[in-house]
Amino acid sequence: MKLGFLVDLQRCIGCDMCTIACKQENGTPADVFFARVLNVEAGEYPSVRRFYLPVLCNQCEDAPCLKACPNKAIFRREDGIVIIDQDRCKGAGACVSACPYGNIYLTSENQWYTPDSPHEAVAKERVKDHVAMKCTYCAQRVDNGLEPACVVACPTDARIFGDLDDPDSKISRYIAEQKESTDREPFGLLEQLGTQPKTRYLAPVNKPEVCLETEGTKEGEY
Repeated sequence: MKLGFLVDLQRCIGCDMCTIACKQENGTPADVFFARVLNVEAGEYPSVRRFYLPVLCNQCEDAPCLKACPNKAIFRREDGIVIIDQDRCKGAGACVSACPYGNIYLTSENQWYTPDSPHEAVAKERVKDHVAMKCTYCAQRVDNGLEPACVVACPTDARIFGDLDDPDSKISRYIAEQKESTDREPFGLLEQLGTQPKTRYLAPVNKPEVCLETEGTKEGEY
């Protein structure tokens, strides 16, 4: 099994329901968002377009964070999900610097909205201070046969999750259907870096001139 994630940019309306659902599911501290939605301007005058770009951990096949961790606290599960072991993490921050997508965060003891909140009290049991954390495709849900929270919350079904190695999975069928009907192929962010991201995207049907790999794009910038 190789779990992957597909975002159809044609369907994304920028409602941020994915961001809210992720926040609620994972109980992340203030200013930590595993499922951000960027408002992107692409093209050059007079052909300029704005569209929404949801970003999350790419669960890279060749993950820079995994190789950079000095404490070997980052590992890849058999299904391809990259996990940070908070018991082994020492908060060195090497993984944060190594991730070209800016999708890993370091927590701090004062990084909470309301210290006495019952919801955050539960979250604090899972989130340690001074350690690295990131999106795990909601591994805690996947292990119980559920889809990631952001996928369930998306009102336009712009987010598709499943086994990329199974041709009959929802994500594999969707990719094949879109290839046949719209001639769109999945692409990853900053593919020139060779990280082999498993979070993939389908460009809008009218194909604005944006591959997020254009000249002048820097690592960590989309």
